[in-house]
Amino acid sequence: MKNSFERFAGWSAILAGLSGFLYSVAFVVLQNNLLSALFLLLGGLFSIPALTALYQRLRGTESGFALLALLLALSAALGSAIHGGYDLSNALHPPDSLNTDLPNPIDPRGLLTFGIAGLGLFFFSRLIGDSTLPKGLGGLGYVSAILMILLYLGRLIILQATSLVIVIPALLEGFLVNPIWYIWLGRALLRENK
Repeated sequence: MKNSFERFAGWSAILAGLSGFLYSVAFVVLQNNLLSALFLLLGGLFSIPALTALYQRLRGTESGFALLALLLALSAALGSAIHGGYDLSNALHPPDSLNTDLPNPIDPRGLLTFGIAGLGLFFFSRLIGDSTLPKGLGGLGYVSAILMILLYLGRLIILQATSLVIVIPALLEGFLVNPIWYIWLGRALLRENK
């Protein structure tokens, strides 16, 4: 039996990619608060083992940057899970009065979900280039990192979710780049553990 944690992390990465895609479908297409909250929560939880396995792979390249990437990425994953859990609890049991225009108190305007996640992925992508993982995974990671940081800045500065400055990165990141990156990471972790 090869590394069972990496196999677990590989499947978790694939599930994180699928959860991210389903979150986008629920949020953008279905506009279903319950499902979008559930998939945001699951995506955050599924990404934790995947990011931990990625750290294990990359810590030998530059341990300081690998640890920084892990800390940022795990903070983002936990923030995403908490944000999803908060939204899920409100979808299941709506409070008497809920102002949905206020930023989420845990993840204001996507600071963790997009901004910090983008920074963590940027550092991971930098290290992927010096590893045995596919080089294209690092390149796609850079694209994902940039899109996530643009999303955070757009939601922070512009606020209007229908602005093209937010819509275009959101559609690219949510429906394509992020799900593909996580599924590719999962397949790479599984492939090397056959």
